[in-house]
Amino acid sequence: MRLPRTRRGRRRLVQGTVAVCVLALVPATWMRLESGDRVGAVADAPAREVAVVFGAGLWKGRPTPYLAHRLDAAAELYRAGKVRVVLVTGDNSRAEYDEPDAMRTYLTGHGVPDERIVSDYAGFDSWDSCVRAKKIFGVDRAVLVSQGFHIHRAVALCRSAGIDAYGVGVDERRDATWYYGGVRELAASGKAALDALLRPDPHFLGPEEPGVAEALASGVR
Repeated sequence: MRLPRTRRGRRRLVQGTVAVCVLALVPATWMRLESGDRVGAVADAPAREVAVVFGAGLWKGRPTPYLAHRLDAAAELYRAGKVRVVLVTGDNSRAEYDEPDAMRTYLTGHGVPDERIVSDYAGFDSWDSCVRAKKIFGVDRAVLVSQGFHIHRAVALCRSAGIDAYGVGVDERRDATWYYGGVRELAASGKAALDALLRPDPHFLGPEEPGVAEALASGVR
């Protein structure tokens, strides 16, 4: 690719580049405005009946460090009495890869009763997880748990799906994975804005499930 030779051509190239950059930042700006002051730490989270933890990958069948840190925060919310049920949402699109069950095992090992954990096996992306939490599991208000670079998108999407959401942003050291996640969010923000605008159905919707209501009715604490 050769640069324009004329001053006018170079000016148009610069203007086009600026326009593309501005358009790329619009969805990210929307996410920040939509989440507003609805993001904080565990200590800042309001009391809600349900916490939603988004999947973040497995390594040899166990949660990756990033996912483990999300689950640690959810367990802390439960122990503090800020939530009564934890909805774990992730990918189980193939038999050998089961995020929700791995998340459940981790949580029970960290003091959350099995009866207080509900699994969503079709949370293939953030929009799917939010829509399914609302339409399938009947969640109207929730504390969302994810890393800081993702939590604004999660809150914006869940609010667009009809959930009164507050986000807990899990702190992480600024390593290569963290910076990759931040860059990835710029690209993902465009899809998020389209999802919020077009409101597509999830990859798999299915019938309503009573898991959250039953867990809330359970006397276990």
